[in-house]
Amino acid sequence: MNLNLTEENLREKIKELTCLYEISKIISKSNSIHIQTLYEIIVSTKNAWCHNSDAVAEIHILDYHLSTSDLIESSIFQSSTIKVRDQKSGCIKVHYPAKKYTENDFQEDEQRLLDTIAIEVGNYIEKYQTLEKKAELRRTIERMDRLTLLGEMTAGIAHELNTPLGNILGFAEIIKDQNTDPDIDADISIVINSVIYCREIVKKLMFFSCEMPQKLELQELKPIILFALSFLKSNFQKKGIKSEVSFKNEKITARIDSVQITQVLFNLLINAIYASPEKSTIKIKVDNDDCCLILKIEDEGTGVPENIKEKIFEPFFSTKPVNYGCGLGLSVVHGIIKNHNGEISIQNNIPNGTIFTIKIPLL
Repeated sequence: MNLNLTEENLREKIKELTCLYEISKIISKSNSIHIQTLYEIIVSTKNAWCHNSDAVAEIHILDYHLSTSDLIESSIFQSSTIKVRDQKSGCIKVHYPAKKYTENDFQEDEQRLLDTIAIEVGNYIEKYQTLEKKAELRRTIERMDRLTLLGEMTAGIAHELNTPLGNILGFAEIIKDQNTDPDIDADISIVINSVIYCREIVKKLMFFSCEMPQKLELQELKPIILFALSFLKSNFQKKGIKSEVSFKNEKITARIDSVQITQVLFNLLINAIYASPEKSTIKIKVDNDDCCLILKIEDEGTGVPENIKEKIFEPFFSTKPVNYGCGLGLSVVHGIIKNHNGEISIQNNIPNGTIFTIKIPLL
């Protein structure tokens, strides 16, 4: 009798050790947080339990909820909390049908095994979350390095172009004033308009490289936003788009350069109008917390695909047709917000569209 009991205990110990070995192998083969990895873990867990043919193992972690089979309607179970960075992030359970088993059918060793599995899963999640954050940080640093280099290059280009463009514009205007030939007048008007367009691009390059002079003053946001909306009124009307403005505090002030923040609003609102369908609504929300002004611009447009979200603030990157824009608008926005010691982020609007969120220190 004792021999049979010893053999049974030995078999259970072997199952437990096999389970831990299998889970270790499953995790070591994985190169990311993956649903298949989690499923293989609970299958191995189920097999380690004494009455495994009747057992159902399940796991809740992050956005995943998996089980080895349909959950039993009335069950008894062992459970262990999964912690990631000492924070409760989920749990792992093993169920038996309550009609056939009682809590006495679970063994103390099985609970200890479940606790160990929960620790392994927590370490697995933490490891790949850390790796993902490191990769994201590396991409951010690389992007900042590229933007810094481009900022230096564009500042030099802008300065070099300003003088000849000014000369071309000046002489073209003199020719226009002195000319009496209608054909030449039409041609010179094209030259003048082209030069003015080029100077606008140069101005944007200087904004991007933070070479434009900045005058930070404590100012109310409401008049700046209302001015930008009134200036773009015809743009809204052409597509029948409504604008909705809401302020948590209508008197909210921040230390900003009103000209540059107006430029930010123009660029973001023009992009939102371009992306939005007719008869839709663009919302401008102004909020704040203890330290920051929070400005959100929400549209109901086509949204920004995930694969280009990291690129949209890069200079000369554009999803618009050729000849519609030079791809500097959002780079200018990014440069201005960075120059205000702030940050800008993008997220999806639900169900459709994009939300740009800007945070700028209040003081």
